[in-house]
Amino acid sequence: MNRLPPVFLARPIAHRGYHDKSAGRIENSPSTFSAAIQAGYGIELDLQLSRDGMAMVFHDDLLNRLTEETGPVRERDAAALQSIVLRGGRDTIPTLGQVLAQVNGAVPLLIELKDQHGEMGETDGRLEQATVDALAQYDGPVALMSFNPNMIARVGTLAPDLPRGLISSAWRRIDEPHVPVDTRARLAGIPDFESVGAQFLSHDVTNLESPRVEQLKSRGVPILCWTVRSPEQEHQARKIADNITFESYAA
Repeated sequence: MNRLPPVFLARPIAHRGYHDKSAGRIENSPSTFSAAIQAGYGIELDLQLSRDGMAMVFHDDLLNRLTEETGPVRERDAAALQSIVLRGGRDTIPTLGQVLAQVNGAVPLLIELKDQHGEMGETDGRLEQATVDALAQYDGPVALMSFNPNMIARVGTLAPDLPRGLISSAWRRIDEPHVPVDTRARLAGIPDFESVGAQFLSHDVTNLESPRVEQLKSRGVPILCWTVRSPEQEHQARKIADNITFESYAA
């Protein structure tokens, strides 16, 4: 079992790349990844699945917020998604393969697999398989993570040598209203960490004093956190977290 490589703790990790909308660098775009590489930051990015089974670098399940298009990402083929311009910039939606070719091992990649069904339950495994396939020949430092423990368990089966972790939070209704209340109550305790073979935790910066986070840290589990948005918040977070995922300032 591979632990999280030390390079993931050496420098701050840019949330969805080093984005700055005022400069035309839109989240999860090639421009943000170039900026992160130039600054020496690690890169956090998100994956959704195209209709034809390609891992696409995009945060939302819907196109509405970030593009002039509407509707689910999963209802468009990869080629069509690649032609869609991100609102406020010039980049289009990239595939994971394109981003891997761009980064080429220059900085560590922290990759989030987005839940595909909205309830953090069992999945069909298509995004997990597409991700592992894209990473098969990649030599740079990479780690996979998800809020959905089932996805991390499947990744462990498909590619046991890839470092993998869980993303966690307090699972408040205001943050995750689509997730059933019983599921939220269960996940708040991070009960699946050991059973899915997770090797690190990425936890909500506003909930870092959780007893479960403290327990895992006491066992030597690397603790990352999201999303830090100021130097002051970073200072507090680093009292507990081993590294931060940040945006909105130069960490």
